[in-house]
Amino acid sequence: MRGASHLFRRRRVGWVPYDRIILAVFVVLGATFVVVTLAASWLLSPKNPSPEKAGTYECGVEPVGPPWVQFHAGYYVYALLFVIFDIETVFLYPWALVFGLRGWFIFSEMIVFVVILVAGLAYAWKEGALSWR
Repeated sequence: MRGASHLFRRRRVGWVPYDRIILAVFVVLGATFVVVTLAASWLLSPKNPSPEKAGTYECGVEPVGPPWVQFHAGYYVYALLFVIFDIETVFLYPWALVFGLRGWFIFSEMIVFVVILVAGLAYAWKEGALSWR
């Protein structure tokens, strides 16, 4: 049985590496999808403006109060903490995939990463960023 080194070997098609061709195809397809979707939405949407349609829609009920409402800063801090720990899982998944290939060095690197994140969580908890006020 051969090792995992075949996973990291690059195949070439002419002068351009194979993985770059795949990346270029995905970028072009993604950009094409966005442009086609936006164009179809613009072409198919009804263009019959009226004051009733231009009004704010709030579950069929007339809106009460001004449309600009300030949110408490705690919501943003809570959202940022969620994003930070969500990104942590993005880094933990590839680490788990290559853990068996790289050994204890990668394990120690991940321990340092997790310790830094836990220290940040402890600081946020101590400062009260995780409690609703």
